[in-house]
Formats: sequence, C-alpha cells, structure tokens
Amino acid sequence: MRSILIIACLTAPAAPALAGNWTAPEGCEVFMTVQAKACRVSNHYRCLGDAEGDQWRADFDQEGVFFYSRIDFEGQWVESYTLNPTVRQVLDSQRADSASFSELLETGIDTWDFGMTRNDGSASQARGYDRLTGRTVVIDGITLSETEVEFIESDVMGNTLRRAQGNEYLHPEWRLFFAGPGETDLGDGRWIPIDGSPVEFIFPGEDGFLDTQPKYDCDVLSANARPIQTILPAPQILPASLKE
Repeated sequence: MRSILIIACLTAPAAPALAGNWTAPEGCEVFMTVQAKACRVSNHYRCLGDAEGDQWRADFDQEGVFFYSRIDFEGQWVESYTLNPTVRQVLDSQRADSASFSELLETGIDTWDFGMTRNDGSASQARGYDRLTGRTVVIDGITLSETEVEFIESDVMGNTLRRAQGNEYLHPEWRLFFAGPGETDLGDGRWIPIDGSPVEFIFPGEDGFLDTQPKYDCDVLSANARPIQTILPAPQILPASLKE
C-alpha cells in the first residue's frame, strides 16, 4: 500500500532545532534523503530482517523526528509511529480491498479499503483510490509519474475523521509515493490546501544526505504552526498517517 501524506498544521509554534545527520537504527541503511515543501525532510531506509521490499521513512520537522512509517512491496502502509506521545498504528490483517502498487502500474487505477488499529485500542477504516493521470514531472532531475488520489478515513461508527484529495507522485522502480498538492478536511468540514511535494532528492555521498533539518517553507510555518504528517495506508498525498 502507499503512504498518503497529508500535511496539516497545528497551532503550536515550532522551535528551530540544530541541524545534524541522522543515524538509522541498528541493522538498517539509509538510501535516500528527501527535502520537501511544508518544512519536512525525510530519510528513507531499509532494514535487515524485514520482508523483502519493505521500506521505512523517518520524517523530521524543525523540532526533530516526529514520524516513522513502514510500507511493503505493494506500497501498503504496514505500521507507523507518531511521536510525542508515541502512538503505534498497524494495518489490519483482514482487508476488504488491499492497496496494490502493482495493480496501479498495470491498470492505471487502484482502489483500497482497509482497517487500522492503534495501540490505544482505537480503530479506523480508510477507503479511496489512486489513479495515474498519464502526466510526468521532473523534480531535481528525477522523473516521477503523477497520480490522482482521494480517500476518506472513518471511525468504527462511520463518522468521518478526515478526507483528502489531490495529486501525488510515484517512482515505479523505487516503488515509492511522494506527496503533492491537494487539500485535506480534518473532520470539521473545512478544506485546507496542502503541498508536501519533494524539492530535492539526495543520495549517499551527496551534500545534505542524512540531514535532519528541513529547508523549505519553514519560515512560513514557524510563524503559524508545526507541520504534521499523517499516514494512512495508501499513496502518499498528504501528512503522516493516511493513504505516503
């Protein structure tokens, strides 16, 4: 399944942290750092002992790391950790319609319908789709395919927790989604514009690899709020817990 990135803003001002290089957990290796809009930098890594095709991402804002997520070969969100306080969210084993990166590439569209459970016992259901638009973009020399994404997350009573719609980008060989421009409704009926698009792709040996300090849009965000990412299992349109 993919990772939807929905970048929303909270009302707590961000306190700038010192820039530094990040060290992946033992047995893991970082293969790419991505500087993105909305004051976020992500370090992508793989770990020994995980299933083949699994990939992790650690997201940092000006205060430091705030989110970890793991996806599998099909882009399915497997588990995520939101910090301060730490909340673990896992993909339910029984799914009405599993997300499939392969199906999206083969047919141009992939629908999904799955449940997620948190370690506090709460649960929710995510439904939506990813569709290739047929357009490509080049960002920092990397060619990406554009997708259209739409999703809704509901609680066990069917109440809407959040909605998102917009565009994301994918790299077929990397089997990764990246956030793009869109809008999100965090359950109050107000659509908030968001854009967490990548700006720089940085690889081992290049300047900025393993950075933990975001570079883009931070002045605007620090004046108002701290960016948050919500990851739901699905593509990666918006902040950290939705269907990225």
